[in-house]
Amino acid sequence: MGGSHSREDLELSDSDEEEYETEQEAEEEEEDNYEDSRDETPDRSASSSKRKPKTPSSLEEVEAKLRAMKLKYPSTAQNINAVKLYLHVGGNTPKAKWVTSEKLTSYVFLKSSKINSQDDEEEEDDDDDEEGWWVLKVGSKVRVKVSMEVQLKTFKNQLRVDFVAQGVWAMKFFSQEDYKRFVDKFQDCLFENTHGYESTEVNKMKVYGKDFIGWAKPEAADDSMWEDADESFLKSPQSATPVRANQDLREEFEEAANGGIQSLALGALDNSFLVGDSGIQVVKNFSNGIHGKGVFVNFNGGNYRNSSNMMNSTPKKALLMRAETNMLLMSPVSEAKPHTNGLHQLDIETGKIVTEWRFEKDGTDITMKDITNDSKGAQLDPSGSTFLGLDNNRLCRWDMRDRNGIVQNLVNDSISTPVLNWAQGHQFSRGTNFQCFATTGDGSIVVGSLDGKIRLYSINSMRQAKTAFPGLGSPITHVDVTYDGKWILGTTDTYLIVICALFTDKAGMTKTGFNGRMGNRIAAPRLLKLNPLDSHLAGIDNKFHNAQFSWVTENGKQERHLVATVGKFSVIWNFQQVKDGSHECYQNQEGLKSCYCYKIVLKDDSIVDSRFMHDKYAVSDVPEAPLVIATPMKVSSFSISSKQ
Repeated sequence: MGGSHSREDLELSDSDEEEYETEQEAEEEEEDNYEDSRDETPDRSASSSKRKPKTPSSLEEVEAKLRAMKLKYPSTAQNINAVKLYLHVGGNTPKAKWVTSEKLTSYVFLKSSKINSQDDEEEEDDDDDEEGWWVLKVGSKVRVKVSMEVQLKTFKNQLRVDFVAQGVWAMKFFSQEDYKRFVDKFQDCLFENTHGYESTEVNKMKVYGKDFIGWAKPEAADDSMWEDADESFLKSPQSATPVRANQDLREEFEEAANGGIQSLALGALDNSFLVGDSGIQVVKNFSNGIHGKGVFVNFNGGNYRNSSNMMNSTPKKALLMRAETNMLLMSPVSEAKPHTNGLHQLDIETGKIVTEWRFEKDGTDITMKDITNDSKGAQLDPSGSTFLGLDNNRLCRWDMRDRNGIVQNLVNDSISTPVLNWAQGHQFSRGTNFQCFATTGDGSIVVGSLDGKIRLYSINSMRQAKTAFPGLGSPITHVDVTYDGKWILGTTDTYLIVICALFTDKAGMTKTGFNGRMGNRIAAPRLLKLNPLDSHLAGIDNKFHNAQFSWVTENGKQERHLVATVGKFSVIWNFQQVKDGSHECYQNQEGLKSCYCYKIVLKDDSIVDSRFMHDKYAVSDVPEAPLVIATPMKVSSFSISSKQ
């Protein structure tokens, strides 16, 4: 299946709105006439004060009285929270459209511990439940907790917002003031629900810090680094291929896998590897993708699962080493506990497990939750013997060589499991809650945390981060960084965050946050999101995972795309477009700039991983290396070509 553009936001039809306005004008005219005739009626209060109220003789009289009392037909002037509510129907079919749900209704933000309650008798008062969450209620149709999951998208020029709440909705406001009032209140409620503090300047400073106030006030941030980077990228003579307009995705190969694929291990040389339930399948690398069934290493062959009790589940992490002749396999204890106390080393050429390693520090067994190469291109080093490890409160480098200089070798029944040498690192005493990490071309390290923070460590020290970017409230589940260390990409469940790590020091030199303290002139991050419709179609339980830049391992070459997976979608952004501050996506937005311009590849099954092949496979007539997409039972390759 080929790629598709992000679905364009359908214009809301105003034909029924104009009809409604005409009706309302007529009603107001009737109302005025009624009030005029009432004024001409003689005052009979003295004679009628003792009478019982007279029952109206007809329905028309009831209507007239309600109009006069302005109970049944309130005007927008009376209700500052008045909106028109639309519902999107038809999904992504040709019949998809917006329909009017309520021609005139109102919204309210209220605090409640009953997020999904539909109790209309609940008091709509901001102070109703001090211990609850802020909830957005629109008429009788919508009630949803204010959060990033709502996927609010603003259209300032249309006085409109779209969002997800068990469906895709749009609200149109009747004035610029009404629109701004809603957006400001939504942002205040979002801040309080996310961070637990009232949205005040003092509390924003407390959460983000004075150096990162641009996170809370993007309009006050210094975005010059984004623009400078754009200019240098466009002018760079060392860029591999020019950025082209009208790029399209074309499927090159699709093949069935031998078993349920769990992860991809793409090689930069001749082969790539599909790690599955029953073993590892070797496939060939070509300029238009990966295909061809080669050697298959079976886990049930007696040298993996039966080697010890240390790992007895399918590997979730496969790390290539030593010029891609060896692979480290890491298996979690269980789905609920992604930690392990060791790993296996596979010799790819022989298809055998040659060593079973154990993590140990100061004579005590410890666990790791993730491993990665020393640098972006380290897997190509034929003599590489070290790699990085991460646990909740540990960041370290492991060395497979013996402390006395002898390379540790095969394990057998008479020798205990060899222990990896803790070569460098730090065990933090306080809860850092590390979740994921990645390395640059020179070996600098970026680490994502449960609290949303992203820390940058230089190649010289793992003890103290050079820069710590504050979180926006969502845990960072995956992180990547460009080869040159200038750009950081973090994955959360509902959005991706792109951070510019460049800054100018006091001497006027441009550096990255890996090499020095960034000071207070820091660019605001940018968010990559699905529009509300695509987010809804992706499914409520499907989250973003494993967002990555395209893959380069050479100075002077620039990553050109970003790819992430959500459910059955593989979503691709043009990196140059993301960095372009004048891009149309960023116009008429409120808050942090959010890019909604992407391409979607839709598969028939949930996607395990999506990755770009190494830049060397980008041939002259295409701007990017092929994209590989794996589902549990199939692997597909796509090329990004230019439309003729």
